[in-house]
Amino acid sequence: MARKRKKRVKQPGLPPGSLVYVGEAGAKPPLITVWDYDEAGLNEYQFTNVDDCVPFRNNQRVTWINVDGLTDVSIVEKLGVRYNLHPLVMEDILHTTQRPKIEEHDDFIYVVLRMIDFDSEKMQVGSEQVSFILTSENVLTFQESPGDVFGPVRDRLKGNKGRIRKLGPDYLLYALMDSLVDHYFFVLEKLGDKIEELEEHMLEQSAANLAHRLHELKRETIILRKSVWPLREAIGGLERLDTPLIKDSTKLFVRDMYDHTIQVIDTVESYRDLLAGMLEIYLASQSNRLNEVMKVLTIISTIFIPLTFIVGVYGMNFRNMPELEWSFGYPAVWIIMLMIAGGMVYFFRKKRWI
Repeated sequence: MARKRKKRVKQPGLPPGSLVYVGEAGAKPPLITVWDYDEAGLNEYQFTNVDDCVPFRNNQRVTWINVDGLTDVSIVEKLGVRYNLHPLVMEDILHTTQRPKIEEHDDFIYVVLRMIDFDSEKMQVGSEQVSFILTSENVLTFQESPGDVFGPVRDRLKGNKGRIRKLGPDYLLYALMDSLVDHYFFVLEKLGDKIEELEEHMLEQSAANLAHRLHELKRETIILRKSVWPLREAIGGLERLDTPLIKDSTKLFVRDMYDHTIQVIDTVESYRDLLAGMLEIYLASQSNRLNEVMKVLTIISTIFIPLTFIVGVYGMNFRNMPELEWSFGYPAVWIIMLMIAGGMVYFFRKKRWI
């Protein structure tokens, strides 16, 4: 789920529905994983050929077909033909810059979400598009690269835990989406730890790169915000759909997932405001520190102004200056200058300027 990699770009002028992969240029070859199950048992398969997935379409069991990697456009195209996907949907699956959304079609539902992760060392949020297709018997997921957050769902399927193997594909779709949303809390927790760590060192003068780190975290928070706000719309739209593909019993769980999304949004907004406040405090502290330095320099300059005047006067080379022949002239000038400097320091302290 790395974010800063070279992206393939779609050529302008192509007609709608053109299948061109727009994503990571160095992604690995696709791998198809099939989980076929019912309450009595579960089977897991791995394929590289789409034709091997055909028998699972109408086998009266729930089937989860997961595609890791989208570099091979033919896989998406063949699956789209098998499941009667609209060409624009297939195009959106391959264009991995979609915002989270939901689309209802005649015999399937298309959902796009963003799967995120946080690199604590680089302080970067990795974002990856995940596309979901819900049919009457199957759930199809398309990911840009291997590695996801669906491990808890796989464990529940393997161990027959909870109700997941007793219910239909709509509940499987909810479980996958809920696992993705719950991972947002994990990312936010790690982001919060970094914010607290920076907050502890915010007022330390040795933290020279603090402003840069604050800016990085603020930027990653903005990326999170862009992923989370459309997520609320997508999940809310899924709850409001009037379709036989999603049972009323499943909508109760979708409503709970919507509440989790609201919590994620609130947390992201809180972090965003906190970082903005920390940046303002940091800039104010740096400004105060600069003011203190300038005050000291100004006081030193002010003290030396009259001393420089005296030295300048007695540095003139006139023959008839009366003090030049005086034997006590040199120490007298020093005494006068020290008295002036001491008097000015006393005056500044009395005014609480130093």
